[in-house]
Amino acid sequence: MPEGSKPDQDDDTWGTVTPGLLGHAEPVGTTPSSLEQSPVPAPAQPPAEDWIALGYTPPSGISLTKLGVGGPGGAPWPDRMRALLRTPMYERPAFERSTTPEPAEVGPNVPRVLDLTLRIGELLLASGESAEDVEAAMLGVSHAYGLDRCEPQVTFTLISISYQPSLVEPPVTASRVVRRRGSDYTRLGAVYRLVADITGEQASTEDAYRRLAEIRRNRHPYPGWVLSLATGLLAGSATLLVGGRGDAQAWLVFAAAFVASVIGDRLAWGVARKGLPEFYQFVVAAMPAAGMGVVLTLGDSGLRGSVVITGGLFALLPGRALVAAVADGLTGFYITAAARLLEVLYLVVGIVLGVLLVLYVGVNVSASLHPEQTFATHAFPALQLPAAMALTLFFAVLLQTSRQVLPFVTCFGGIGWAVYGVLTVEGRLSPIIATGLASGTVGLFGQLASRYRYASSLPYVTAALGPLMPGSVIYLGLLAFAKGQPIAGLVSISRAAAIALALAVGVNLGGEVARLFLKVPQGDGPAVVRRAAKRTRGF
Repeated sequence: MPEGSKPDQDDDTWGTVTPGLLGHAEPVGTTPSSLEQSPVPAPAQPPAEDWIALGYTPPSGISLTKLGVGGPGGAPWPDRMRALLRTPMYERPAFERSTTPEPAEVGPNVPRVLDLTLRIGELLLASGESAEDVEAAMLGVSHAYGLDRCEPQVTFTLISISYQPSLVEPPVTASRVVRRRGSDYTRLGAVYRLVADITGEQASTEDAYRRLAEIRRNRHPYPGWVLSLATGLLAGSATLLVGGRGDAQAWLVFAAAFVASVIGDRLAWGVARKGLPEFYQFVVAAMPAAGMGVVLTLGDSGLRGSVVITGGLFALLPGRALVAAVADGLTGFYITAAARLLEVLYLVVGIVLGVLLVLYVGVNVSASLHPEQTFATHAFPALQLPAAMALTLFFAVLLQTSRQVLPFVTCFGGIGWAVYGVLTVEGRLSPIIATGLASGTVGLFGQLASRYRYASSLPYVTAALGPLMPGSVIYLGLLAFAKGQPIAGLVSISRAAAIALALAVGVNLGGEVARLFLKVPQGDGPAVVRRAAKRTRGF
């Protein structure tokens, strides 16, 4: 057969014609002559309208949407994005805009959008936000800028996002490592407002980059000397809270705890400047309060040294990391939850090691430590309630909480402690159950306040949990270990772990209750309901 001639359709040596996915395919021969190399024409690409009709993004990209004023719907972006986050990619609806997009010749700048998304996710994760909220923010940013088929992934130190343009193009994946963490809830609130403006069609990519740079450049709202002062006042307020007395000796104990905690904070800063890990910083920070408590009890002076030690523990317990760890575990992010819990374990071990070394020396020099001093025998609401609110206020300052949020979180801390006191004193409930119910109340109020202000709930709930921390129970276990009573020590440490777990689960449950019954403060809710993690029944 001459080269280039068309074969006869009745020739049995030729195969049948198979329609292709991207156009009508040419017939394929089975004779040896058909194995010879011949120029293969490029497959014809269908028009962009056909791609969109089939639900895929055309290889040439989609038109850039012109941003307008006002976002779609009245629901906060965490509600809308959490609903999409657990929805398979092929079931996710496209981003609905309030204005009709105008056709453009150039599609979205995919690398730039992915980079902006990763930078926003990095700031949220470094500030202690839960993994689900970080992924929801990343999904919201990518959706707002026209990248509908994105899959964010967050672990403890690595965040990544993958964008699938279409089935015929390879995915574009970018990642970023989070190496440094810090407690700055003012910066966290600024990032939340930025994400709200992006998802509300009020910020272009250039505006978002500019505002993100300003957020990074902004200094912390409170300088270092204010943080040291807040650490001392937090420890002093904790002595009034657990001591439950307003006599002259109480103010001496307050002053001793204040001085010891300030010294410990300065020592920890010095160790940090030398580049030592955070574990050793907690070891050093826990020793001055323990040493001050031992000194006060020497010579049978009658001073409440155990209360000083307990106050120092309140200033060091990692409540922020514990709440985030349990929240990640309850929402199905088990790898991140395990890593956060391991971080909490290391920090607590550092505190235990610092206190236990000093207590061991104090017991050997016959220091008369009385652990019952850290449990108030009689309720004194007129002193303990203001002390709990003061503890919450100074804890919020340590977390770099915005000044506008401080009144709210201070009130929530007082409400949580009042609920705990009523349940334990009047209701005679177990401290573990009372802690769970009190923290659930704090989580409910914190979630309501955050939804009212369209902000993160962490600044409203984390510091408010400070008065409920199990500082007294941990000290009781440490003293038992120092006296050579391992069984009693293990019982106390296990009880402290149960209280801490009830604390974190309660605050998470309170937030979920607020989301369940008050999904949207105004406007219409999301079209897709947030799905729960599938129960495996142990299989």
